[in-house]
Amino acid sequence: MAQTTESESRKLLGRLRDALAEDSAGQARLDRIVQLIAASMETEVCSIYLFRDADTLELCATEGLKPEAVHQTRMRLGEGLVGRVARQAKAINTADAPATKGFRYMPETGEEAYSSFLGIPIQRLGETLGVLVVQSREARQYSDDEVYALEVVAMVLAEMTELGAFTGEGAALSARHQHPVMIRGGVGQEGTAEGNVWLHEPRVVVTNPIAEDPDRETERLTTAVEELRAKVDEMLTASAMSDKEQRAVLETYRMFAHSRGWMQRMCEDIKLGLSAEAAVEKEQSAARARLQNAPDAYMRERMSDLDDLSRRLLRILTGQGRETGAEMPPKPILVARNIGPGELLDYGRSLRGIVLEQGSVGSHAAVVARALAIPLIIRADHITTEALNGDPILLDGEQGIVHLRPEDNIMAAFRDKMAMQAKAQERYADLRDKPATTLCGATIGLTMNAGLMADLPSLENSGAEGVGLFRTELQFLARSNVPRRGDLAALYSRVLDAAHGKPVTFRTLDIGSDKVLPYMKRPEEPNPALGWRAIRVGLDKKGIMRMQLQALIRAANGRPLRVMFPFIAQFDEFREARQHLLDEIERERKLGHVLPEQLEIGAMLETPSLAFAPRQFFEMADFISIGGNDLKQFFFAADRENERVRRRYDTLNVSFLTLIETVANRCAEADTPVSFCGEDAGRPVEALCFAAMGLRSLSMRPASIGPVKHLLRRVDLNEARAVIDDARESGAQSVRPAVTEWLSKALAQG
Repeated sequence: MAQTTESESRKLLGRLRDALAEDSAGQARLDRIVQLIAASMETEVCSIYLFRDADTLELCATEGLKPEAVHQTRMRLGEGLVGRVARQAKAINTADAPATKGFRYMPETGEEAYSSFLGIPIQRLGETLGVLVVQSREARQYSDDEVYALEVVAMVLAEMTELGAFTGEGAALSARHQHPVMIRGGVGQEGTAEGNVWLHEPRVVVTNPIAEDPDRETERLTTAVEELRAKVDEMLTASAMSDKEQRAVLETYRMFAHSRGWMQRMCEDIKLGLSAEAAVEKEQSAARARLQNAPDAYMRERMSDLDDLSRRLLRILTGQGRETGAEMPPKPILVARNIGPGELLDYGRSLRGIVLEQGSVGSHAAVVARALAIPLIIRADHITTEALNGDPILLDGEQGIVHLRPEDNIMAAFRDKMAMQAKAQERYADLRDKPATTLCGATIGLTMNAGLMADLPSLENSGAEGVGLFRTELQFLARSNVPRRGDLAALYSRVLDAAHGKPVTFRTLDIGSDKVLPYMKRPEEPNPALGWRAIRVGLDKKGIMRMQLQALIRAANGRPLRVMFPFIAQFDEFREARQHLLDEIERERKLGHVLPEQLEIGAMLETPSLAFAPRQFFEMADFISIGGNDLKQFFFAADRENERVRRRYDTLNVSFLTLIETVANRCAEADTPVSFCGEDAGRPVEALCFAAMGLRSLSMRPASIGPVKHLLRRVDLNEARAVIDDARESGAQSVRPAVTEWLSKALAQG
């Protein structure tokens, strides 16, 4: 085989460009490409395997193997040497293929005559699209130059696959980004939505992977990199007053931007025939492949820095991106890998829904989505590579399902479902001003959760009797530095104004776990959900707590004030936090400021330990709110971010309901009001069971108040309690089946 040189590589890429430019079907192009590669590299065999689905590779073109094997030979991901290359996204280069671990003999191909094997992943931005293989009879390993040259060719194939060069009549592949796709993810915020894709980071499309003039491409790359470095330096200058942690991150960012190795590798790619854009993407894909499997967590995290740098550089080179002035489509549904709270708040209520590849139920994005009442689906794998701006998309936030480019029957069924929900909301609107009084005469107070000023109009529209939980962390999360006391006081005052006298319960800063302030150093913790968070941060960082408490007192300006401390695990934590608030009240009195007309101090019960706190805790607290989301995960030792375990445990499990009953009874003995706050409070059957266990107040998202009220007004809690008790005594694990059966009969008779 001839030694691969720069000129030979460019000649091969030039021939590939000509082949791709020919007016021929996708299969003919693939057939021509394998012939050109085999001839250029002087190998007996060249084959292209492409993914038919997420787990199956198919032989789509070959020069040297039996032609009848094309589109007949298939293998699973990880099966055979080709499957190993695809799974590991790494090249396999061996002189004796049959003796290499994982080899699979496929008699229909006739490949038993060939000893040497070189397989290169065809990948784009971390997504493996297939495998490019060359084989020869001679038992030899391919040189580093030959491997590198084939990687460059694979990069071009990846780009052309993305552009649809191998589709059409008689094509080897179906056109990408045209067929319906269903993706299952996790529920970050319930709700349904129909709209069109709006990519937060639009994908840069490289339309010119092959270039004729290396000197010109190198000059283009150098100019773009200089511009990129200047922008990074500007970011560093602008952050001169930032804390050390933030500046350290930017310094790492700058180090990557000024990496000589990065620049050198891209210049070498250009010498072999790639355009500047293709060289950037090739190195981005190679870096992702290296860092994804790095044992060092720090290095894996740096992958996002490299991705961001590459995207910025590609936008400079191509002029593509959000800054080009593209208009957001009608009914936009945001699609992103991940997104910060500030960026999401910038979009505001213009969005119909959000889909993220990453994220968690307690992440910044989830907090903002709940505040905006926007359906959110998280952990939707590959959504950013599957979706294009403007694509029709459906979000089923009840099931955690995304339908991208849905078929007509799916669209029709989904619209029917949304129409039924809209009709039900109209029915619930008639109940807006009526109390949630059951047939047995018990009245359940229904309040709403909020976190933004934009939430407050829902207070009147939903029929909520007040704000049972106002999350105060959003104002901290969406900023690059600590908000000022005066700004917070002004905001809290506007919240009270908008409530028009209805009670508002302010929860103090609840950060930690996966809600991390950008300007606060995040400790390395093996399990952040059980770590330094919420009240633990407040008691350790007393300056921030004092500032927020002062802002709340001043915002009240003589009006009633309700303050609730989060994540209390033992009596002493509540006693200390409460004393801090009383101290600030005394300080404000000495300063001559107006004090709240009435002050109520409560706690969120989110840990099982607090249910068994001393009696004095229940007597000291003016009110208690059960934080159902955290309480359930700690009670069952089931991480609510882990789909494999969280769904194993039912909210209506008899043990959990017994815990709720215990808290309700202890609060009743101390004459302390108690409510349930969380997603489960907004589910009608769960709300009914909580009321039957003795709770007389529930706090939920505004859209859930109508359905919950509608059910409560049609049932007798005494009958429901009898059904629950019978189920518990029978040894049932959950009361759900019994309650559901009773409800269907009771409502049918009613």
